Amino acid sequence: MEKRIKVIIADDHPVFIQGLLTILHGEQEIEILGQASDGATALSLIEKQKPDVAVLDIQMPEPDGVQIAETVMLKALPTKIILLTMFKEESLIRKVFELGIMGYVLKENAIGEIIKAVKTVHEGNTYISPQISSILLKIRSTPAETEKQILTKTEKRILKLIAQEKSSREIAERLYISYKTVENHRSNMSKKLGLSGHSSLVKYAMKHKGEF
Repeated sequence: MEKRIKVIIADDHPVFIQGLLTILHGEQEIEILGQASDGATALSLIEKQKPDVAVLDIQMPEPDGVQIAETVMLKALPTKIILLTMFKEESLIRKVFELGIMGYVLKENAIGEIIKAVKTVHEGNTYISPQISSILLKIRSTPAETEKQILTKTEKRILKLIAQEKSSREIAERLYISYKTVENHRSNMSKKLGLSGHSSLVKYAMKHKGEF
């Protein structure tokens, strides 16, 4: 048997979360590591259990789903995020995908889509409810979608500090993360931007200083 996809799920509506858990428990390829009804518990579960995928309500007692995702990105945790939401606003969808969140599922469709969403995101692909795919297509086709927008919010913060000539250790201290995490972010940014060579990312940051 192949390794099961380890999942935690968080939502502050008991009936809704029970419905999702029933669906997920019935899928042999998925293992539920835990559940939460608030953001603090959900984040604690992610940090301790390090699930493959976390399914999070976008609106929960603080921190909310987006704030949890930001923390996961900042700490370079291995967990991929799927957000559950009732919102279809373009501005929110843009923010979600600029953060690097890979799944965005409308609550009205969650029961029918959750298994496919978990499997798709676990494989490293983006999943978005079909009803809002046209909005995502519009976002991706706008002229403002430049190379800098493929960077996550955390990566932009680090790039800004690189432009200020901060070392990886100084950046780690400033952001309260490990030196290794900063180095991983630097490596990922270089790959995304098509840069190679030890000083290429520094040169890029200096060239675009003030744009992040």
